[in-house]
Amino acid sequence: MLYRRLGKTELNVSVVGVGTWQLGGEWGKIYEQSEVNNMVARAKELGINLIDTAECYGDHTSEELVGNAIQGQREDWIIATKFGHKFHSNFERTNHFDPAGVLLQLEESLRALKCNYIDLYQFHSGSDQEFDNPELWEMLTRQVEAGKIRSFGLSITNANPPLQIQKMSAYGISTLQVIYNRLSREPEQDIFPTCQKEDIGVLARVPLASGFLSGKYNPDTIFTDPNEVRSLRDPESTRQQLLEVEKIKASEVPDGVPMAQWALAWCLRHPAVTSVIPGCKTVEQVESNARAVDLLAGGS
Repeated sequence: MLYRRLGKTELNVSVVGVGTWQLGGEWGKIYEQSEVNNMVARAKELGINLIDTAECYGDHTSEELVGNAIQGQREDWIIATKFGHKFHSNFERTNHFDPAGVLLQLEESLRALKCNYIDLYQFHSGSDQEFDNPELWEMLTRQVEAGKIRSFGLSITNANPPLQIQKMSAYGISTLQVIYNRLSREPEQDIFPTCQKEDIGVLARVPLASGFLSGKYNPDTIFTDPNEVRSLRDPESTRQQLLEVEKIKASEVPDGVPMAQWALAWCLRHPAVTSVIPGCKTVEQVESNARAVDLLAGGS
């Protein structure tokens, strides 16, 4: 495994982490604790030390599964979670970014994770108005002083306007989590240069484009499971993306190289990217993700 410093933090994270949105139940599967334990244990064996979760992957469901899996090993892990949403049911959330509400979320996350502190606490896909609130960041700074948070992060969608990027450093934010993969390269234009200039660590989320870059699907694939988030997408948009994946696989992926590993290494070759956080449903996928580091020339 390879490690990189995460922005302004003093954290050295594995370049491949473990994303856990799937553990909340919105990817068509309900997980047993034993399954999560096995995936986390294998990730640790492979040198992975970063787990990314969120308050709304289920009602703290993902956090609880992660917390149970890392009991007795807290110092071996860098735990990143998020705040700002209340989960009601699959694909139904409401925003709660008021300082008092976020403080309650923090306490609930700490209980679910069964730990005394969170390494990276991330503002999760909120509006500019919700973000640009000095009272929120003052409250969170007090939690840093109390030892409950080590550092702040920002997690955005590509649709977010630039104000949040411009004000990251002013609010003491050390990391940015953003959608970045071979099909979604928008951050290269303005976001990544800002991160490099301001020493903001980048966590590339959805690095496999929701599994499209795994090479498992063809343009005729239709996602019909109503409990699976990909079923909510426009079928024609999905088809066009999978057509593009076919072209990429034919022209860019070397023979004999698994496409998923290639796609993760592709992200990590950008100098702004610190780590990728792909989801995983099985121990075998954890192992495949970790092997992406073998494709990084020069070991960096």
